[in-house]
Amino acid sequence: MSSYNIHKMQKKLKKYMDEARYAHTLGVMYTAAALAMCHGEDIERAQVAGLLHDSAKCIPNPKKLKLCRQHGITITDAEERAPYLLHAKLGAYIAREKYHVQDKEILSAIECHTTGKPAMTLLEKIIFLSDYIEPLRSKAANLAEIRRLAFRDLDEAVYTTMRDTLRYLEQEKASLDRQTVVAYQYYKEIIRKKEEA
Repeated sequence: MSSYNIHKMQKKLKKYMDEARYAHTLGVMYTAAALAMCHGEDIERAQVAGLLHDSAKCIPNPKKLKLCRQHGITITDAEERAPYLLHAKLGAYIAREKYHVQDKEILSAIECHTTGKPAMTLLEKIIFLSDYIEPLRSKAANLAEIRRLAFRDLDEAVYTTMRDTLRYLEQEKASLDRQTVVAYQYYKEIIRKKEEA
């Protein structure tokens, strides 16, 4: 017996998104389900996290800041400068309050899907990667390689994604979240140890 009515969630979510964002969201949900099947994660949890990962994305940036302040959500300096980064934290709040998701791991997977973090759980890695590799994505470097890796070795796929993301952000002189740097160092070390083993 299903604990989440995913179809009902989809109908509700669609009202708050533009067409392109909703198409991306469905892509993430289906990719997360496929990775869950491949790596032995609960498929429904992966679908719910994938579906709700961008639930706050279409909220205008000034409103994102306002809502975070209202609900006591911590705002880092990087997020203050680039409020679009807040959609992950705010999305976890919306998933809990508006979609009644109580599963802490689903909420955490939504919260860290843009920055990643050290020692991610299986579900967190799946959502982090699904957001990056879903079928409508086309611009990222090494996308074909990361898509292949995601179905073979999650840690290596996470490491490669973070490495490429940091390179891109440095080139673009974009706001860098400290957590991504810390997470990258963590996964870099994991890959180094694997190669030495």
